[in-house]
Amino acid sequence: MEPIESGLPPSDRLRIGDCLVILSSREVHAPGARRASRLTPKASGVLQVLARRAGEVVTRDELFAQVWPDTLPTNDVLTQAVTLLRKALSAGTGVRQGQDYIETIAKSGYRLVVPVAWEAEPVATATGHAADASGAPAVSGAGDPPPVAGGTRGRGRWTLAVLASAALLLCSAGLLAMMLWRAAPAGNALEAATADGVDVVGSPERPYRLITATRGMAAFPALSPDGALVVYADESEGGSTLRVQSTGSTTSAPLLDTPQGALDRFPAWSPDGREIAFARFHPDGGCEVLVIGATGGSARRATRCDGADMLSFSWMPDGRGLVFGSMTGALGAAGIRTLDLATGHWRTLDYARADDDFDYAPRYSPDGHQLAFVRNPQMGALWAMPAAGGRVRRITAGSAEMRGWGWLDDDGIVFGRRVDSESRLYRVDLRSGRLSDLGVDDAQSPSVARLGKVLVFVHSTPQFGLFRVPLDDPGRREQLFASSGRDAQPMIAPDGRQVVFTSNRSGASALWWGRPEHPDSLHPVEGLRPETRQSPDWSADSQQVLVSGRDPSGRPGIYEVTPEQGQWKRLPIPVDEPLQAVYGPSRDTLFVIAQDRGGTVELVLFDRSGGRWRRQGQVHGVSQVRYERHSARVLFTRLAEGGLWSADAALSPASIAELRGDVPSRWRFRAWAVGGDGAVGYLHQRPDCPVQLSRLDRPSASRCLDATAASTTNGFSIAPDGTAVYVALMLNEGNDIGVMPVPEPASRPLLGASKWLPWLGKVRS
Repeated sequence: MEPIESGLPPSDRLRIGDCLVILSSREVHAPGARRASRLTPKASGVLQVLARRAGEVVTRDELFAQVWPDTLPTNDVLTQAVTLLRKALSAGTGVRQGQDYIETIAKSGYRLVVPVAWEAEPVATATGHAADASGAPAVSGAGDPPPVAGGTRGRGRWTLAVLASAALLLCSAGLLAMMLWRAAPAGNALEAATADGVDVVGSPERPYRLITATRGMAAFPALSPDGALVVYADESEGGSTLRVQSTGSTTSAPLLDTPQGALDRFPAWSPDGREIAFARFHPDGGCEVLVIGATGGSARRATRCDGADMLSFSWMPDGRGLVFGSMTGALGAAGIRTLDLATGHWRTLDYARADDDFDYAPRYSPDGHQLAFVRNPQMGALWAMPAAGGRVRRITAGSAEMRGWGWLDDDGIVFGRRVDSESRLYRVDLRSGRLSDLGVDDAQSPSVARLGKVLVFVHSTPQFGLFRVPLDDPGRREQLFASSGRDAQPMIAPDGRQVVFTSNRSGASALWWGRPEHPDSLHPVEGLRPETRQSPDWSADSQQVLVSGRDPSGRPGIYEVTPEQGQWKRLPIPVDEPLQAVYGPSRDTLFVIAQDRGGTVELVLFDRSGGRWRRQGQVHGVSQVRYERHSARVLFTRLAEGGLWSADAALSPASIAELRGDVPSRWRFRAWAVGGDGAVGYLHQRPDCPVQLSRLDRPSASRCLDATAASTTNGFSIAPDGTAVYVALMLNEGNDIGVMPVPEPASRPLLGASKWLPWLGKVRS
């Protein structure tokens, strides 16, 4: 062995005391350990720096400069790497955490205190034996025959040996191929939990791990370019502050101090990892976008905003500016714009969009050539265009509730999408349009490291229960039906004696019916898959409800349900994609929100009497609709702007009028309801009350329904007599940050081999 020197490593094998480190595979072979330990790339880099200066003190700054040259990591990242090294080097011994290998020098750095040397790599000879650097066999057999000198006899033996070896290889290859065809590979964690389908190996491992362990609600995670750090909003006790931690399970630290009453949200790392942009919302309704160093310090203002809902922005590829989605309010503008941070100059991108399109969460691809965004997030679809603007194209089909997205690479996107009662992560290939489920449930808000193959997301598993809250005394609220699942959208019938709601209490999302006064009447409507994005709507006689849902193939539809009997049927509404339907003045009159193949959304009035569906009127760009029977008017919200609108029952253009210009906001476009007396209630948040009920139809005193728990935003109802509210309230929080490797796309069978699988008796996986 030779002493270690600076510069490039002379071999792949590094001897650290009694341990052998294989640099190419980042494996540490410790004496007495049952198996080799695997280092992370950063931990391996730290070890190599310490090894080159064995016996010397290497400061933290020197390690940061050599192992993390393009970022500004925190001390926690280095501490985590050293901890991993100590565990690997001490594996199989009684040495606690490898203290005899790496010494911590207080307030300075670290020192490697064991002998360090490079080992020469074994060299294979023509005989197949390992040889040392001189070429001599490292292991010799006493019974090996002497080498054959030249001649015909030697060549003949050599030829026979080659032929025999070739025959042996062919037989081995055939046997291996047969074994591969007959053996079912462990293609996922569930299959890996058993051995040959006979023995239990263990519980299947999740593809992710959770790195936060706080009582707060973790939201809006953003991953640093190298994947080492994550910044997120900690929304505890009605506030929202930014915290930073490594992607290991270390304790987080605040990025900065948030002023009293303000909310800091939507963090975004700069491409070089040195700065973080974020939004600060002030109690007076104003807001500003700020930029701060990744290690903290003073924040500087990038631009002002007016606190309007659905603010979105991210960094430009060169790090010199930010790109913003559509913004409302006096300081906003329609369409996607860029902001130069040095000059404060705005530039509006020129691309195809309709006047009422709202383009949200724009982000550039890693190579900077494409710009993708969510168009009309109330409907939910991903679109993309060239980075400089121009022609747009739709990436995802159908209408869904999007829950965040990010670029995986230049041709792949990961996004969260709500399906039934949960949000899952999906991958879409931009070239083929192929969509695949990543196998991560209860996941949303994904963020991907630009340089590292790491993904973080919000793992959300809150529990919601249904409550009846008396308006004269909200403190006397009562839970309707006990549950350990997620109950949502309680819709009280006009007769005041029945309620339908959606829930996953039985393990899968379903529509449930029951009488609040008789809890034992509760039962699910079998075979129906409700779409929890839209609330059910009762008929005037309290006999039937209209429910948006999906068939077994995933196609959206509107279903007419008789919930007490558990009967339902799909309505043949003549539209491309029906999103919501409510009853009008009669059971044969329906108001339907639908989206066509081009992405256009409109509210359509249908008359279905006589078995025919006839259009009677329409309004463009509607996101949510209710029919108010007390005054025979239609109330609705719009895609392009906040506020509440009304029209007569015929949807005549002259009758359309704006009732409120500020609320409901786009984020809470479903959090409003109509009472039997015509009252219009709106659920929103205040700093001192997360569940505040206000009247939208006329000024009146608002009420705090619950000062401690949050509510769902996808539907509630008001008692017919206006004395109570039926709402889903959170019973237990369940938001954490999860981290996982970026999953590789599924490989395609070579040479069309998949078509032969049935003939060979191989079942497709």
